[in-house]
Amino acid sequence: MLRIGLILSGLALLAADTVDFEQAGAKADDSSEAVEWSNGALLNQTLGKLRPGDRLVISKTFHVMGGIQAMNLADVVIQLDGKLIFSSRTKAWPRTATGGVLGCMHFWNLTNVTFTSSSRGTIDGQGAVWWGFIRYLEIEENRPRLWQIDGAKDVLIERLLLTNSPYWTTWFTGVDGLEIRYSDIMNRRTDHPGHDVYNLGALNTDGWDIQGTNVWVHHSKVWNQDDCFTVKGSSSNILFENIEASGLGLTIGSEGGGDVVSNITFRNVYMDRTFKGVYMKFREVDPGQVAIIQDVTYENIYMKEPQQWGIWIGPAQQSDSRQFWKGHPCSLFWPKFPGAECKPSRGIYRNILLRNITIDNPKDQPGVIWADKATPMKNVTFDSVRVINWKGLQKKLQYKVCDGVDSHSAIATGSTSPIPSCFHQETSGVADPEELLV
Repeated sequence: MLRIGLILSGLALLAADTVDFEQAGAKADDSSEAVEWSNGALLNQTLGKLRPGDRLVISKTFHVMGGIQAMNLADVVIQLDGKLIFSSRTKAWPRTATGGVLGCMHFWNLTNVTFTSSSRGTIDGQGAVWWGFIRYLEIEENRPRLWQIDGAKDVLIERLLLTNSPYWTTWFTGVDGLEIRYSDIMNRRTDHPGHDVYNLGALNTDGWDIQGTNVWVHHSKVWNQDDCFTVKGSSSNILFENIEASGLGLTIGSEGGGDVVSNITFRNVYMDRTFKGVYMKFREVDPGQVAIIQDVTYENIYMKEPQQWGIWIGPAQQSDSRQFWKGHPCSLFWPKFPGAECKPSRGIYRNILLRNITIDNPKDQPGVIWADKATPMKNVTFDSVRVINWKGLQKKLQYKVCDGVDSHSAIATGSTSPIPSCFHQETSGVADPEELLV
């Protein structure tokens, strides 16, 4: 039987083909609506015909309509040396029978699939036509994700740029064995070196959103207006390292409904004028439900001039409705606007380590550490978590909230400064006072 299997495998490799998208009939450098539809239909057809060993090469710029879908691909390579640019025609965008937009690209059940480029392939969602606060009031979150994968085993993504996503840039679920390397995400409305109100209008443009196990993301960058590198849902054994991020941070969550997250590491990270830095969050849950975030390490992280919270471990600061000023469970406007509400959400944080974290010249207080007192945080360690070059009032150099924490197992050590008020101090070093105040 083994010999027969080897023979069949060899025959499959001999039959493998390289498919050039243009030679298959695609029309390059034409953004007319007719060509968007025809290129999109051809791409769906071509993906559906790929067999083990095949390679699809997309070498020029092709405009396509959304709704690219493929399933059960195995042992294939998709090589994007040019650009895929998705339609900006929102009214023509394909929809389900109930009016929901289809995603730009949606794959199911991938096995040993490589997405690569010989240079720097680009996937452009032309998201500007979907962005903005007024646009949000019109369509809320009925916007296409740029790239969704449901079910993946041993997938590699490399040397790609994902940009201008209308909604979440990626949403990869049910993955077991995923590597992302030398691949960047860019969602910004201007070249402003930060996240002003106008740029934040590119709402919900999450970066790498991943649910699964055995994941390695490295040597990649994200600049966006929402979560940057993100673990969602029940997930384990995920490593992010040697990365750059600017947006709503290095995120776990929002978690709820019985999710269990464990063995997650973020390390060796540079964050230039990010909005948030370290960000762990629980959303609102039904009575009797509780989620767990445990065995998490953030280490060797430098934040240059974060614009909001350097560290947030607590309730999700988000809104899920047209009334975006309301919190679910914490308002986006808390604590800046009178009446804005924020409350802790039920969830268990335990075995959390932050080590060698530098928050340089933050624009706001260091952060928030906040759990429900019915499920207090346990075994939380801050080892050399420092604020330097603080230019605000001395009395503000403290965490905005430090509550719902088991102070006996919450430890501040190394050169940690300031010390969270609900932590037990075991600090072995003192930060240079000239670094703390300028």
